[in-house]
Amino acid sequence: MPLKLLVTAKRVEDPESRIQVKPDGTGIVTDGVNYKMNPFDEIAVEEALRLRERHGGEVVVVSIGGERSVTEIRAALAMGADRGVLVRHEGPLDPAVVSAILARVFEQEKPDLVILGKQSIDDDQNQAGQYLAERLGVGQATFASKSESLESEAEQKRLPGLAVSADGTRVTVVREVDGGVETLEVRLPTVVTTDLRLNKPRFASLPGIMKAKKKEVREIPAASLGVDLTPKVIVRKLVAPPARKGGVKVADVDELVRKLRDEAKAV
Repeated sequence: MPLKLLVTAKRVEDPESRIQVKPDGTGIVTDGVNYKMNPFDEIAVEEALRLRERHGGEVVVVSIGGERSVTEIRAALAMGADRGVLVRHEGPLDPAVVSAILARVFEQEKPDLVILGKQSIDDDQNQAGQYLAERLGVGQATFASKSESLESEAEQKRLPGLAVSADGTRVTVVREVDGGVETLEVRLPTVVTTDLRLNKPRFASLPGIMKAKKKEVREIPAASLGVDLTPKVIVRKLVAPPARKGGVKVADVDELVRKLRDEAKAV
């Protein structure tokens, strides 16, 4: 049964960039910082593509942000997604507002399954998916992973980690929990958030990049959605972590133990 899949593609700072806090602590210095799609969202896009390849249907990518956020949508389209939605908004957002915006997009698109990265690497809050499921009144399965014992190595690379039933009414999710994994069966529509070990995202091919330029990206002003865009969480100040001190060499084990006990208070 064909599936309509809605996935997120948030624009975040490249973790390889050197991040510096502004002198007044109001944010980070953005000059010279590279941006990319949130790595957890890349996994979400890859999983949606695998599900579409197996069941048919459509993959719609949504991002919230300024004009430059279309770059991340185009990256997902180059991977193979069908079309994009850019919710235009300048300014800070928190997970509560993000979930409210995504709920409005859900109402317009009416997907069978929403897949988000479990968190974004810029603020690591891990809340948007849970908020969204609650707003929509649907089930949720967070931290979707994959049991390595389920398929062969070749199948691990090819098959989706999320298993949708033949009648398209339920999805089975293997998720990581403390001490192991558990398997959930959730009725569609539902919200799933993806963890690192679910899959390995594909690289965009040259034909895919060329096709992405012609694919539709619909723009929606965030203010038109009837959502209160005022963040509920306000960052008052950022402080850079203290610089790490250089290491020291010790002469022998006795000196190491003494430093760990008396100076580091580690033993």
